[in-house]
Amino acid sequence: VQLQASGGGLVQAGDSLRLSCVASGRIYFMGWFRQASGKEREFIAAMTWRGDRKIYEESVKGRFSISRSNVDNTIYLQMNSLKPEDTAVYYCAAETSGSYTLTKRADWYNVWGQGTLVTVSS
Repeated sequence: VQLQASGGGLVQAGDSLRLSCVASGRIYFMGWFRQASGKEREFIAAMTWRGDRKIYEESVKGRFSISRSNVDNTIYLQMNSLKPEDTAVYYCAAETSGSYTLTKRADWYNVWGQGTLVTVSS
C-alpha cells in the first residue's frame, strides 16, 4: 500500500483548502493527522474504506470533512473556516492489516504518506 498526500499551501484565515491522499492496495480505514511545529502529532479525522463510519476530533467538527472518491481511491480532507492554529504538516494514514477497528490512535495505522504543509495566516 502506498499513500500520496497533496493539496497543502498558504491560505488566509477563513479560507478553505482540500487535501487529497491517493491510495493503492487493500485498505480497511484511513485517517488524517497533523503535527504543528513543536507539538505532538494530532488526530483529525478518519473513515472506513466502505464509508459507513467517520470520526472527527472535536476541534475540527463542523469545519473539516473527510470523504472518499470511489472512482480513483482518493481520500479527501475538506477544511473550511481555517484558523492560524490549523497550521501544521498534515499526514494521511491507512490501516491495511484488518486487525483493528476505526480509531483515533496513530499507532493503529501501519502505512503513512508523506506530509503536506498547510499554513494559515491571520
